[in-house]
Amino acid sequence: MEKAILVHLATNKRERAESEESMQELKGLARSAGAEIVHEIHQFRSKISPKYFIGEGKVEEIVHLQRELEADLIIFDHNLSPIQQRSLEDEIPGKIIDRTQLILDIFAQRAYSKEGKLQVELAQLNYLLPRLLGKGRSLSRLGGGIGTRGPGEKKLEEDRRRIQERISKIKEDIDRIQKRRVRQRKSRQKGPVPLVSLVGYTNAGKSTLFNSLTQAQMVTSSQLFETLDPVLRRVNFSDGLYFFLTDTVGLIKKLPVELIEAFKATLEEIKEADCILHVIDIHSPHVDTQIKAVGSILEDLGVRSIPVINVFNKIDRLPNMKTFIKRNRNSLNSSVYVSAKTREGLLDLKTRLHSLLFKKMKPYYLCIPLSKKNIVSSFSNWSIVLKKRENQDNVEIKIMADPKFMLNFMAYIKRGEANW
Repeated sequence: MEKAILVHLATNKRERAESEESMQELKGLARSAGAEIVHEIHQFRSKISPKYFIGEGKVEEIVHLQRELEADLIIFDHNLSPIQQRSLEDEIPGKIIDRTQLILDIFAQRAYSKEGKLQVELAQLNYLLPRLLGKGRSLSRLGGGIGTRGPGEKKLEEDRRRIQERISKIKEDIDRIQKRRVRQRKSRQKGPVPLVSLVGYTNAGKSTLFNSLTQAQMVTSSQLFETLDPVLRRVNFSDGLYFFLTDTVGLIKKLPVELIEAFKATLEEIKEADCILHVIDIHSPHVDTQIKAVGSILEDLGVRSIPVINVFNKIDRLPNMKTFIKRNRNSLNSSVYVSAKTREGLLDLKTRLHSLLFKKMKPYYLCIPLSKKNIVSSFSNWSIVLKKRENQDNVEIKIMADPKFMLNFMAYIKRGEANW
């Protein structure tokens, strides 16, 4: 396990007030990457140093601490320019990485699908390309570990032309995968089954909620960015209706531009949803800033017209959990309080979803003569088929459908569900 020193710089009162929260998040990221944190450094100065980012005195302090604590790694809670990183590497014998490199490394560890791996590699290469000049000495001492996973040392030593060729090739591969995904989305859109997307700050409990709603066994962990590759599962209601639920990559403040661009197509799947579940860790001391961070990214994606339900998760960690459960039944707003872990409040969430997703649909019972049996096969394209049975004279079918699709089938509608 690599020993890491964390560095945070604040240049104004607001940043200074938020420094502890930001450092806590950096610690979570560092641990998720596999680092052991041996020291934290905070600095407050009015201006960023163009050469070192931090002051020269702090650089000397880091050199001393790095030797004393035998630290392998210095992690900055900021994005360093290529000049700043090279200047720091010239003075400090340890490995220097910034916030973006750290997050990219975590993504490299978490990506399992072909598309996920390609997206991470593309983000890493785009980040590293402007930093290749002058990195000869630093590359020779990287040796592996945090901040070096993904493309790897061999690719970093290629000249810029070959790396650009690799970037072009990755973009072509991702484009092919994305076109296939678009075709899959279009085939889903032709059907009547609603799609719900889970979004939320990383480690808010999205995967646990996903498992609880779908009865799936997706990996859950307290580590950040545990879910990168989108997953789609079916969620059933007791009356036979159902919807598809998709989990997405966790969001975070200051998410690297390279990652937003690389995962844009994945994130844009949210725009196809009929409803968005914004999962919020109600127990987090930074809940307000996390809500704002996710809201800002959703705003950038342009999903204003899609209904959003705020799912305040982890109420089992609060002493007044029953009070929040009561709010679910007495509230008409867009918030629901749950514990994905203990399943408290999930029935209320599903009830809210049922009302929202199927509010335009009504149940119909139809009796189709066998001579018209061929029309039954088209029903699944515009309705949700709940039950179907066939006898010697008719095909009886129970569906949920938007009334606007029923005009051509009025003659076959029968009242009630007699002898069903």
